[in-house]
Amino acid sequence: MPVSQRPPRTAARPVLLVLVGIASVQFGASIAKSLFDEVTPTEMVWLRLATSVVVLLAVARPRFSGRSRLDWTLVLGFGLSLGVMNLAIYQAFARIPLGIAVTIEFIGPLAIAVLGSRRARDLAWVGLAGAGVVLLGAERADLDVLGVLFALLAGAAWGAYILLSGAVGRHWGGLDGLAIASLVALAMVTPLLTTTDVSGLGDPRIILLGIAVGLLSSALPYSCEMVALRDLRAATFGILMSLEPAAAALAGLLIIDEQLSAVQWLAIGCVVAASIGATRSARPSGAAAEAGGPPAPPVSAGT
Repeated sequence: MPVSQRPPRTAARPVLLVLVGIASVQFGASIAKSLFDEVTPTEMVWLRLATSVVVLLAVARPRFSGRSRLDWTLVLGFGLSLGVMNLAIYQAFARIPLGIAVTIEFIGPLAIAVLGSRRARDLAWVGLAGAGVVLLGAERADLDVLGVLFALLAGAAWGAYILLSGAVGRHWGGLDGLAIASLVALAMVTPLLTTTDVSGLGDPRIILLGIAVGLLSSALPYSCEMVALRDLRAATFGILMSLEPAAAALAGLLIIDEQLSAVQWLAIGCVVAASIGATRSARPSGAAAEAGGPPAPPVSAGT
């Protein structure tokens, strides 16, 4: 069909796909947290990663042979950051509310966005995010310190994931790098099962719910994002992803009845606003701006 006769693309469709992906991730996180009385966070991470590996390997069918040492170094680092990110955020979920955990975790990608702008005036976004963190600390009696530390670790791992994603996307292409990285993350998490009670993995109901979490938290949002990124500007995508903390708080409220105070909602709003502002101001790196390069893997793996 000639270009002139192609049906016009619907501008709202990619935005809707990203929003569906965000809702799916947070719904999956809420289901996972609701099961922590029956299964450990490590077991749930393992089930999520195992599901992702099966789906991604089946879809991507990556080529293993003929890869350079640099290819494997990049995907190994990518996989380790993915594994640490999932382990840390689920440990945070087990100790503090979803919305607060994701808000603290979002400091990682926010820092990447601010560093990418290199504009002095964008330090205001750092200040706004810092104000949000201070507001969270104002009610620190309600927060488990270890949960906060795990959320910070997840944010650092998410930042590493973002920094590596572009290079992995260029060296591996499509979903190949993400599929192999998920396999690396699964291999990293599997030995940790020996340190915890894994009786939950013998329950068919837990297995099915774990698979559902994997589909909701990984397979479905990755698919939505990959399709949306074909027509959506990176800056717009980043702004939409900035809604993750608010979406997490809302999912926690609606699905598992996690009540937040007005101050905590204000803190989440500060971080969301700072992330939107930093994303709008960020300049793409030279590598990211190269025309014709393959897309980087999706970046919603933080939760």
